[in-house]
Amino acid sequence: MTDRAPGYVDGGRTWGVSRHPGAVAWVEAQGVRADRVVAHLDVDSLRPGDTVVGTLPVHMAAAVQARGARYLHLALDLPPQARGVELSAEDMARYGARLVEARVSLHPWRHPG
Repeated sequence: MTDRAPGYVDGGRTWGVSRHPGAVAWVEAQGVRADRVVAHLDVDSLRPGDTVVGTLPVHMAAAVQARGARYLHLALDLPPQARGVELSAEDMARYGARLVEARVSLHPWRHPG
């Protein structure tokens, strides 16, 4: 338990990662309070116990976890016509936005031939 206000994820710092104001607003509306919001994450800045909230490429999610941090993925079911459009927090809710904890491990792939 920490002395933080409700909405903070237990442990270290909470990082919000997004360049979209609607995504930041949607996450905040879920009661998650980020210590820092950045457009691009430098995984070397993470410490064990930190939490990262956002939509990261899978290799970065694995790197987050390799640093001892949690990764909460902002999942969204977008129809093709909504891709590439700036979404509001309300739009995101309409498209089923949700936070899911992701645990990622990467393994080298070798061509079977």
